[in-house]
Amino acid sequence: MSNKVLAGRYELFERVGEGGMSVVYKAKDKLLNRFVAIKILKPEFINDHKFIDSFRRESQAAASLSHPNIVNIYDVGREGNIHYIVMELIQGKTLSDYIKEQGPMPYPKVIALSKQIAAALAFAHKNHIIHRDVKPHNVMITPNGTAKITDFGIAKAVNAATIVDNTEGIIGSVHYFSPEQARGGYVDEKSDIYSLGIVMYEMLTGRVPFDGDNPVNIALMHINGEMIPPSKLVDGVPPALEHIILKCTDKYPVNRFASADELIEALNNLEFVSTVVGDSVLVNGRNRDEQRGPIAETDYDDGEDEYVDERDYNRKKGKKPPMSKKKKIIIIASAVAAALLLFVVIGFATGLFGGKEIEAPDFKNMTLKEAKIAAKEYKIRIKKGDEVVSEEVEQGRIVSQDPDAGTTIKTGSTVTVNISKGLGDGSVPDLRGKKQSELADYLEAAGFKLGTVSEEASEEEKGTVLSQDPNAGEEVEKGTAINVVVSDGSKAKATVPYLVGKSINDAQSALSKAGLSLGSISYEYSSTYAEGEVIWQQYDANAQLDKGTSVRIRVSKGAKPTETTTAPNDDD
Repeated sequence: MSNKVLAGRYELFERVGEGGMSVVYKAKDKLLNRFVAIKILKPEFINDHKFIDSFRRESQAAASLSHPNIVNIYDVGREGNIHYIVMELIQGKTLSDYIKEQGPMPYPKVIALSKQIAAALAFAHKNHIIHRDVKPHNVMITPNGTAKITDFGIAKAVNAATIVDNTEGIIGSVHYFSPEQARGGYVDEKSDIYSLGIVMYEMLTGRVPFDGDNPVNIALMHINGEMIPPSKLVDGVPPALEHIILKCTDKYPVNRFASADELIEALNNLEFVSTVVGDSVLVNGRNRDEQRGPIAETDYDDGEDEYVDERDYNRKKGKKPPMSKKKKIIIIASAVAAALLLFVVIGFATGLFGGKEIEAPDFKNMTLKEAKIAAKEYKIRIKKGDEVVSEEVEQGRIVSQDPDAGTTIKTGSTVTVNISKGLGDGSVPDLRGKKQSELADYLEAAGFKLGTVSEEASEEEKGTVLSQDPNAGEEVEKGTAINVVVSDGSKAKATVPYLVGKSINDAQSALSKAGLSLGSISYEYSSTYAEGEVIWQQYDANAQLDKGTSVRIRVSKGAKPTETTTAPNDDD
């Protein structure tokens, strides 16, 4: 389907992904001169009118969602039997791929990504849209670590048509189903929270909690199965985070978080505590005991020896015995713990640590110095992140930030900004074999531009790239012009199509598309082929001929008529 133009506007370039219901292409919006992603429904769904109506209705509703953690939907349309959604093109990878590559994530990363996904869900729920298909495959992670949920709108349509109403078996994202989804029951915001809990579990452990050899068994596990706590699978899981995940994935919706906002608040509290008191008080007790055990045992033995000696000596002197080392450690530790607890309680009660809630300002296109000056007015801090290639933002200025502009943060927070390093250097793509008509857009997408185009006699089809300068793989400055030599088609060969069994018109059309012409036609009877069908062609299929060569064919006249004889008359 590449090179096809939808609605006279969206030119498809390459296939970039595929799901159970659709195929995704990279495309160019010729009207607005920008690259987009276009999701096209698979042909097997185009005759389900209930599905199509739901798909169109929900997609149009989702197009109204504008949030930093939601992939924007620009357009929804139809051309013939092609139903499509035009979306924001995201540079990055799916959370599913991220988990496959990275394995179990550190819990601070899990918290950060979970908050972003929950923020997207909270915004959608406030706009009366339920996702219904929250899973790692539907979450994009940008190079700067921003999570963006996709498939809002299509998710509801997909579930209504293929999950709840499908009697042939449960399909789709069964690993992330809520129990009520698995039963085909009522689905609401808390179903999304359950699915997010499963995603959090997978990020933390590298695996889903329920798996099996068929979808029905997995769905039953969601309904009746017991989840293995994450701390049993990986070390260093904060009990508070485990509690959050288990609360999200409770079998009964009433026991889950009341809203995505409530979930975000719990994650914020956990993130705050981890920042203030450090990881050491958050990891599970088993690991802490293993780390502290030998040290405590040594101190205990030494302290006992000293205590007995000093006690006997001071009893005789009439003095109070000195405090043992063990007792000192216990008292000091208790005092520190009590002070820390009081500090945390007061901090949360007064908002000392979190500060006042504000919207994160937009630092894009500012220099780092300008951003730091602006940040002081908001009582927040700026941290320099990565230097990234950018075609839009001038070198030395901010390309992106985390949290995104408009996100709710608190005074005292830190915003990480990524700085443009301009176009930078890049590897020249291999253009050989590509068509001249697609070079400009292809090079633009790669950060280069088309230079001179010259022709050379060749057997390749006219306009096919034969060579390039600079060569493929060379590291050159982005924006460099790439010169190419293309075929003039003068020596091009045509491949003979298979004509037997085709009608004369179809045979002529096939030859024309191949760059050949129809030659003379002869006819003969055939009991194998129907009248008007080709029974012989001059050249074998796939033979290579010069362009414009004519090809003779022989066509069936139908079955030869049977001869009848007249019986002699008795009177003769």
